[in-house]
Amino acid sequence: MAIFEILDHKGLKMIKATLRNETVRAEVGALHYMLGKIELKTPVPTAGGILKSMVTSESWLRPTYTGTGEVFFGPPKFGEYLTLDLQGDAWILDRGAYVCSDESVEIGAFRNKAMTALRSGEGWFQTKVEGYGQVVVQAQGSVQSIDLVDGRLVVDGSFAIARQAQLNFSVQRAAKGLLSSAASGEGLVNVIEGTGRVYIAPVPNPHVALAHHMAAAMYRPGVS
Repeated sequence: MAIFEILDHKGLKMIKATLRNETVRAEVGALHYMLGKIELKTPVPTAGGILKSMVTSESWLRPTYTGTGEVFFGPPKFGEYLTLDLQGDAWILDRGAYVCSDESVEIGAFRNKAMTALRSGEGWFQTKVEGYGQVVVQAQGSVQSIDLVDGRLVVDGSFAIARQAQLNFSVQRAAKGLLSSAASGEGLVNVIEGTGRVYIAPVPNPHVALAHHMAAAMYRPGVS
């Protein structure tokens, strides 16, 4: 299988994939540059693949890179990258978190059963990866791992970037009853329960947060 490395240059990060007659798959637009004898192909999507991309808000054009050499995925960013090592297990990824993976990893869609998931920020569908190989995901800030043992994690926001698929996900009111929820100042929260690992990125990188703040200010009505 390919070797994935996270490169860091003055806070800017990108992914290096070393191939030895191997194949990796990546999200469209992720290629920064590549060295060596590597062939880039864009597989013809199936109807099912297009449907999955529509419901997960991710591209159905996931090109593959085959050969011997090095592929650099980016562009360089101030956020964080995380590598998941799949050993036959399955993970649910936040929308937009997937970057690249070994070709052996299967990529699909996971449907959240809770109808209120759309209002909580997670949406009805997320990306599911399973099988054997490595998967690289991205986050806006430092990543923390939480191991639940018949436990319960409550998250107010959509910063749980990856969770093992055997964990139960639901959307609940922060407090019991409508009046209690209103009084607490909290609305809906994401609840993850069971036994397994969750990766969260609760604090965005300050450079990323500043960029988002500036972008919002530029497009604010009345601001020129």
